[in-house]
Amino acid sequence: MDRKPSALLLGLLATQVASHGHVTNIVINGVSFDGWDINSFPYMDEPPVVVAWGTPNTANGFISPNAYTTDDVICHVNATNAQGFATVAAGDSINIQWTEWPETHHGPVIDYLADCGDSCETVDKTTLEFFKISEVGLVDDTDVPGFWGDDQLIENNNSWLVEIPTNIAPGNYVLRHELIALHGAHTANEAQNYMQCFNLKVTGSGSQSPAGVAATELYTPTDPGILVDIYNPLTYTIPGPSMIAGATPVTQATSAITATGTATVA
Repeated sequence: MDRKPSALLLGLLATQVASHGHVTNIVINGVSFDGWDINSFPYMDEPPVVVAWGTPNTANGFISPNAYTTDDVICHVNATNAQGFATVAAGDSINIQWTEWPETHHGPVIDYLADCGDSCETVDKTTLEFFKISEVGLVDDTDVPGFWGDDQLIENNNSWLVEIPTNIAPGNYVLRHELIALHGAHTANEAQNYMQCFNLKVTGSGSQSPAGVAATELYTPTDPGILVDIYNPLTYTIPGPSMIAGATPVTQATSAITATGTATVA
């Protein structure tokens, strides 16, 4: 039986932007920090200072493979630096809370860091070089189209837990968190990349400063993890570079919120 969604269904999914998602907040050791509210912040003369990078109202939209060489793939469409940061210790985990994610949008969940030097608030985003700290792709291929990283996210109350590797050197970093939806990826340029960025100050005694790559070099439209038919049995290759030494995905769990935090302004 053909398990591919019909062209009509794909068209409806593409137009139902409300079904796509964005990050509402992140939680570090029980403290919740607001994300970028696409529904209100873009229309304010002085939006609140948050740890999440800003964008125009993306309507929960995505970046297509034909835009992988543009600046929009760094932290989403016309993204601008967050003007504050949250502090996290190397070895701690961050819970990233999404709005509802559609069950049809199967694909991997990938996380990167990029050292932003003296200030993530002023760094030129085109100079950021990202290294991978977490990836979860096809978890179970028993039934087509399988059980994926973002299916784990849905089961985890539409949230994702990522650990800052214990060996990362202290400093200022941009966390690039990304979901890739592959329901239409059997057709060229129909994969959907949803990325969001956050400013972090990482503390600890680690010494590793991994080499990274520009976001515009992470993927190509014909990578086997991007141009792929998930409605037939497959061995899936997660796109992008390999994870750095010492990085590992963590068992997914939710994070209880015990306090509300505000972004630190340098």
